[in-house]
Amino acid sequence: MSLSDLWFLLIAVLFTGFFFLEGFDFGVGMATGLLSRNDRQKRVLINTIGPFWDANEVWLITAAGAMFAAFPHWYATMFSGYYVLFTLILIALIVRGVAFEFRGKVDHSWWRKTWDIAILIGSSVPPLLFGVMFAGLIKGLPIGQDMEMRSGFADVVNSYSLWAGITIVGLCLLHGLTFISLRTMGELRERSRHMAAKFLPVQAVLLAVLVVWTYSVTDLFERRGGLLLVFVMIGVLAVLLAGWFLKRGQEGRAFCMSGLLILLTFGSFFVGLFPRFMVSSIHTAYDLTLYNAASSAYTLKAMTIVAAALLPLVLAYQAWSYFVFHKRVSEKEHLEY
Repeated sequence: MSLSDLWFLLIAVLFTGFFFLEGFDFGVGMATGLLSRNDRQKRVLINTIGPFWDANEVWLITAAGAMFAAFPHWYATMFSGYYVLFTLILIALIVRGVAFEFRGKVDHSWWRKTWDIAILIGSSVPPLLFGVMFAGLIKGLPIGQDMEMRSGFADVVNSYSLWAGITIVGLCLLHGLTFISLRTMGELRERSRHMAAKFLPVQAVLLAVLVVWTYSVTDLFERRGGLLLVFVMIGVLAVLLAGWFLKRGQEGRAFCMSGLLILLTFGSFFVGLFPRFMVSSIHTAYDLTLYNAASSAYTLKAMTIVAAALLPLVLAYQAWSYFVFHKRVSEKEHLEY
């Protein structure tokens, strides 16, 4: 494996890890408008992710930084071509983070309702736009010989990319519901588990349509059909097991299954795309790949040494934080994270 291959793998892991971890944060944020019946229950839902959400977002920052250093042409083309989408995502994440911090600062219903809406929007918009963005990478975008992406609105936002965005939103909501059932007690625990069980068939349909649509409009199955078919079969099994575990009240295993669906979805994206980063709808010769978008060998070597030294420490710290805050949150507590 070359260093370019290694950094493609690391970036794929970082993005997939971001959606696995931040996915349940997004889902919990959406669930604040679906599950909670009073302000105290909303506070409990926010408390379930209070110690984690900001650290989970670091995975996205790290992935973007790795793209900038390891594959600067990919970074430049993608971030400039998706400038509007990334700006909207950034604004949504900022608004969401501010809402978590400011919601409990003033004891007025209008104040809390305003920030509740901000949490809902800030939790729904990023996964929707990320789904639209990633769908464009595999379907193809107008990238020319100069690696410039000159796309119109229809190139970025179309029926396929919107369906992909909605599917990612659904995955995050399902993941968040299973996380809530794992982290809460009493009424919220039961209601989140039942809602997850009811939503699971809807999410299965969203994923099934996305798979068929991806087969029709991209070359992913043509290039990696055997492996992607295995992923699809594992995904079907994960859906069935998730329903079984939710029915039996085994929240931890159900959470693992919803997380597995996220891993399979984004794993399929990167596996099918490799060794490309972005597909050109103009000509395959203009695709951005490992071979025309990478930094120098010296840069990749230096980055590998730094990553090998620091990454274990970061992972150890985050694992420790999850261990420390692993207990369930109840309505009897009123912690302000």
